[in-house]
Amino acid sequence: MYAVVEIGGHQYRVSEGDVLFVDKQSDETDQELTFERVMLINDEGNVTVGKPTVEGASVEATLLDNVKSDKIIVFKKKRRKGYRVKRGHRQPKSHIKISSIAVSGTNGQAEETATVSTDLSAKEAIQHIEDTDIEDLQGFVPGDEDRVTVLDAWNTKQEG
Repeated sequence: MYAVVEIGGHQYRVSEGDVLFVDKQSDETDQELTFERVMLINDEGNVTVGKPTVEGASVEATLLDNVKSDKIIVFKKKRRKGYRVKRGHRQPKSHIKISSIAVSGTNGQAEETATVSTDLSAKEAIQHIEDTDIEDLQGFVPGDEDRVTVLDAWNTKQEG
């Protein structure tokens, strides 16, 4: 089982037991962290993709240590002016270990709904409406009609 989670503005693919470096989270070590912005969960082939996040999913992690990353040298120069500036920077990072990936309620299964591609041409959309049962067209067909055209459905949506 793995998940794609957003931590500090970056997305990471994590599994249980993974150890990784992320942007600094907290000053206290051995602290339990919970990340709610889970974009995707793969549970042995059952893939749940969030829109944009998976509802009720979270990733638990333990903060192991706070460290600094390698130094980045910033060198500025303007030619023929005698201007040279050399500065360095070390970004603070947190060393975390992923303890668990939790999916509450749906148990990793996305609720299946019948969807129709929005890339239909007008002729294909009319054919789809004509071929589909009235119960399957909820929201597009007024209750008193058996079949409608795309234009009728659009006008009804705009009025209501």
